[in-house]
Amino acid sequence: MPKNYLKKYIPDPEKLRKNKALAILGSQIYEANLWHLNRRSVARAFLNGLFWAFIPMPFQMLAAALLSIPLRANIPLSIALVWITNPITMPFVFYFNYKVGTLILGTHRTKEFKLSVEWIWDKMEHIWLPLYTGSVVTGLMVGAISYIGITILWRLHVVKRWKERKQRK
Repeated sequence: MPKNYLKKYIPDPEKLRKNKALAILGSQIYEANLWHLNRRSVARAFLNGLFWAFIPMPFQMLAAALLSIPLRANIPLSIALVWITNPITMPFVFYFNYKVGTLILGTHRTKEFKLSVEWIWDKMEHIWLPLYTGSVVTGLMVGAISYIGITILWRLHVVKRWKERKQRK
């Protein structure tokens, strides 16, 4: 099961307590559910991590980690899921977000599109609103779908294991 595989990479709570850099975040950061893999914390981590993955901003991982605390989501998984948008996938995801934003706002798309940093900075005053509108909507939709999907799949897995256990007896 993926849970056992992921457990190998989640830090030990005692090592976290000794890390002085994490002391800035207070004692809430050491809560067990923020590091434990259970249905609720994993589903919330998918909601949180995938939402921030679709938002074009620096320090997405920090935002995901900080929002994990009030959401009571698994912190390592929230941070890892942000990397769905990496330098390879980012242009495609953000262009899709821009297209969604133009549909929602009813604005016309820029006819000429060049995939370069210079062009994006030059056109930023025209594309920022559709880009961020589409990013928020897409992030919320993907996050909500993943939250529901993880909850259902986790429940189905548990039911399947119960049935297998009953059949063995």
